Amino acid sequence: MEIRELLEMFRNLKVLVVGDVMIDAYLWGDVSRISPEAPVPVVMQTRTESRLGGASNVAKNLHSLGATPIICTVIGEDDAGILFKTMTIRQRMTSQGIIRSPLRKTTVKTRVIAGHQHMLRIDDEADEYLDKELVDQLWKRINDIITSQEIGAIVFQDYDKGVITPEIIKKTITLARKKKIPTLVDPKSRNFRRYRGATLFKPNFKELTEGLNLYIAKDDHKAIVRAARQLIKEADFSLVMITLSEHGILITNGRKYEFVKTEIRDVADVSGAGDTVIATASLCMAAGLDNLTLARLSNLAAGLVCEKVGVVPVKKEWLLNADISFGK
Repeated sequence: MEIRELLEMFRNLKVLVVGDVMIDAYLWGDVSRISPEAPVPVVMQTRTESRLGGASNVAKNLHSLGATPIICTVIGEDDAGILFKTMTIRQRMTSQGIIRSPLRKTTVKTRVIAGHQHMLRIDDEADEYLDKELVDQLWKRINDIITSQEIGAIVFQDYDKGVITPEIIKKTITLARKKKIPTLVDPKSRNFRRYRGATLFKPNFKELTEGLNLYIAKDDHKAIVRAARQLIKEADFSLVMITLSEHGILITNGRKYEFVKTEIRDVADVSGAGDTVIATASLCMAAGLDNLTLARLSNLAAGLVCEKVGVVPVKKEWLLNADISFGK
């Protein structure tokens, strides 16, 4: 199957994205001297830019691939929150699942980049779990959307900022299983063991080893397969997909497994690659594609965004230009 055919299958699919959103802010500049005040470079600012990040970058990837994303999250009633909603409107994405609260701070990650060199990141955030009232509000939005619309897949995009709580996880997965909607998880440490019953669990290597308290090498395929099978057995996942950066991707259902190699690329920035993987995988799953095609296309999409500086969504034309066939 050609990539053009796969992309056509993604058109008009709806994916619910539950998780921590943020603004990725960029300060671009040039460095020509060292500060006389301290042995650090002086960045002469040339421009600034703000982009949708975190779970909203998953939504951007989905939108870029032709699907309709619906973000369910909580942001602050602050300037960053106003900017966030404005950017979603500009990118023609619905805000029906977005809740604003004076009790929350909208996460902003500011990256300082000189030329193509990522020099510094400044995070402005709060990471406490939502309080009971906000959990109830968020669950009502999630429940209403799932029960009133044809949702092809649900993504949990967890950045450990507190929007995804144990109650939200349990209720959403329970309802999704009842309605036979696949759920995909991009986990972080706090909720790592709370996603029991999800369809696809996608940690990266660091999250895998920290979540299971393992000491293994990234190229130890046998140990990684054992860890993936452990996850499936303990948490009743249908699939585990582990991203291994330069070593590619492992996908397994606990019986069969495949390692998908990463093509050699001119890597400029790995920021946001995990968002691209989970977005692409969710569309493959919603479209009913096989596991190997899911892993190969997700791996390809992530590799393409790593060639760009900053957090960017994969574009259809990049995939089309890759000239690769999938499946039978």
